[in-house]
Amino acid sequence: LKEYSNILAKILKPKTKRSKRFLESRAPKLTEDVKSAMIMKGGNTSQTITQALKDIYSLKKPNAVLYKKKNITRPFEDSTSLEFFSKKTDCSLFLFGSHNKKRPNNLIFGRMFDFHVLDMIELGIEKFTSLSDIKVSKCPEGTKPMLVFAGEAFDTDNEYKRLKSVLIDFFRGPTVSAVRLAGLEHVIHFTALDGKIFMRSYRCLLKKSGCRTPRIELEEIGPSFDFVLRRTHLASDDLYKTAHRQPKALKPKKKKNISHDVFGTKFGRVHMQKQDLSKLHTRKMKGLRKRRGEVVAEEEGQAPKLAKVES
Repeated sequence: LKEYSNILAKILKPKTKRSKRFLESRAPKLTEDVKSAMIMKGGNTSQTITQALKDIYSLKKPNAVLYKKKNITRPFEDSTSLEFFSKKTDCSLFLFGSHNKKRPNNLIFGRMFDFHVLDMIELGIEKFTSLSDIKVSKCPEGTKPMLVFAGEAFDTDNEYKRLKSVLIDFFRGPTVSAVRLAGLEHVIHFTALDGKIFMRSYRCLLKKSGCRTPRIELEEIGPSFDFVLRRTHLASDDLYKTAHRQPKALKPKKKKNISHDVFGTKFGRVHMQKQDLSKLHTRKMKGLRKRRGEVVAEEEGQAPKLAKVES
């Protein structure tokens, strides 16, 4: 065991500054980098699958790697090759396209945890419209999209819930602190209806409305997909919970006597000692000020003399 640890220490020890920077970039961080995706095709593909992979790659750029060569593998039967490429390219998301007689025009969306497959969901393409088929201006590369999910299945069905989580991971883009209004120009809409998933991509057009708030119009830019849900490989609840665990340094510290409501309003509770209201200093008014004779009479215990009023 001691010899093995010595060999391991020699392997992981960097010899150059470049290798040291490489190992530091792959090391665990409190705030991880943007999730990258590897996009690859299987041994048998169709023109629809090849074009669909290219279009999704254009939506995901620059945080994606597109493999042009075919990879003869079946992810649901053996995922070792996917895990190897994931570790090689440092990608935690993958998209695998294949085509055969039993499952034509097949796309597999998946994600990794510690370079092992966490979730895989297989979707079949029933209808596809490419980016090049819609002749309109497109969004710039790297635009952070707004994701919209419509359909009751995304909130009730367990498989659709996990599919929603995978799609959010895949298309969400980088985490930003603020977004300008003109930067909100790309919308990806997912609809679950009658056992199918419809994916549409729109560009937001800000039109003049005669007031400060612009009028918004949506223009379809593609790609457009009609999916049907096929096979799934979902992680167990324990593994899924472990994958969502956050380090203690990132967890917000609880502050005493501070609470928030559903709208995010902050409430604070202040604890004070019991006050003696007789010693409370209030605002003094001239109309309530006592006369000098009344003060002396009260001290002697006599009734104050009334002032004479001339009739």
